[in-house]
Parts: sequence; C-alpha cells; structure tokens
Amino acid sequence: MTIEERFGKMERELERQKRRNRWLPGVVLVLVGGFIAPALFKTTPLQAREQVPGAVKEIRAKSIVLDDENGKTRAMLRVGKDGPSLELFDENRKPRATLFVSKTGPALGLSDENGKTRVLLAMVKDGGSSLMMCDENSVGRVSLFMGKDGYPGLDLFDENFNPRAMLAVGKDGPSLGLSDENGKTLLGVGKDGPSLGLIDENRKPRAGLFVSKDGYPSLALIDENGISRFVAGKTETITPEGKTIAYPESSLVLFGPDGKVIWSAIK
Repeated sequence: MTIEERFGKMERELERQKRRNRWLPGVVLVLVGGFIAPALFKTTPLQAREQVPGAVKEIRAKSIVLDDENGKTRAMLRVGKDGPSLELFDENRKPRATLFVSKTGPALGLSDENGKTRVLLAMVKDGGSSLMMCDENSVGRVSLFMGKDGYPGLDLFDENFNPRAMLAVGKDGPSLGLSDENGKTLLGVGKDGPSLGLIDENRKPRAGLFVSKDGYPSLALIDENGISRFVAGKTETITPEGKTIAYPESSLVLFGPDGKVIWSAIK
C-alpha cells in the first residue's frame, strides 16, 4: 500500500466519525425550542369516543396536562409539528425530562434546573444511536455513539461543537483523531498497522509516520498537492504504466512534484 493510500484511509475514517454527529445540534434545538415553550401550557378540550358505562375506550386530544395540588404544570403529553412528546417539569415549571419522537428518530433529553439540555440520548433514521452530554449552554461536548454498522465511538467537542478528539473502532481497527479548530493531526491503528499523520491548515496531510502490519516503520514528507516527496523505510510506488515497485525497509526515496522517483538508495 502506498503512502497516499494509507493517508486516504485515515482521512476517510476521521470524516466518517464527524458525519455521525452532524445531526446532533439539530436534535438539541428541536428539544429546547420545538417541544418546550410557554405555548405548551395551552390545552385543548378532550374528546371521548366509544364510551360504555364505567369505561372510556378512546380519548383524543391535542395535549394532556397534569397539574400538582398547587396548580403548577408538572407533566404534559402532546403532539406538535415535530412529533409526539412527553415532558416532565419541576416545581418551578422548568422542563427536566423530555421524551419525544421527531423526524430524525426517538430521543430522551434531561435538563438542569435552568431548563438547559444537559444529556441527550437519541437514535437517528440511519440506524445509529448516540448519548450526548452538553454544557450549561446546551452545546454538546461529549458524544458516545454507535453507528448502524455496529462500531462504537467517542467524540469530544469544544464550545463551538467542533470535534477535537475522536476515538472509534471501525472495520479496519481502532482510530484516534486529535484536532485543533481547523483539524490538524491524525493518529490511527488499523489492520495495516499504526500511523501518525500531521495535517496543515488546509487539512492536507504533510507528514506521516507508519508501521506496517509486518512491523516495518516508514516516514513520509508530503507537499501541498498530496504528493510524497521523501520516504524513508518500506514503501511502494506505482509507475505510470501501473506497475508496483516495492522498496525494502532500508530504503530512502526522493520524488519529484509529478510523483516520479528522482533518486533512491537501497541498502
């Protein structure tokens, strides 16, 4: 496998992890804005159907509100434009727990005494699930997820919901991504062996340290166009004719901007 192919696999795995959590901010907004609002305390008359003596077969309503002995709303079952929800309130009429089903799937939200969502357990339409822990501003900071493919992952976010650390297990093995606000480093362990990549401000791989599955290390330096220019250690190159050339672990290879070998030393 060439250096470029290994970097490509690392980047694809990191992007797959990021895509898993792109739906979460929308679910939190639906939770705090669509289901929980002062208008929810407005109720509509109940309508009973198919009554027989001593029993009610069916009750239809837009919402059902339960009040405590002081007249404070403590629970509400309703159907809104985003779907059905069950909400539980504390003695200060702050929403503390919400169970709902939206267009993206079912979810359970837990809120603090200020009504801010702090924990969100959700499933999405692609079959994945996630447990999100939020800060005091309802911004997700920690996400434990399981993809529809059955592989788990853990993401840590900054205050702007940018992923900064990602730990996942995929079909090729475990991977760890560490990023600044622009995404700069990659660290992974896959079926091809462990690897460390350094990325520039344009998310282009510029340096890589790899150990192959048979235990041989290699170091690569890459230009801004994604072309390997310097490789020390075991590697492969592909000629314009499609022929693969394998270099042993004691190799030193220099490439031109077109990806062709301009100098090599093998010992």
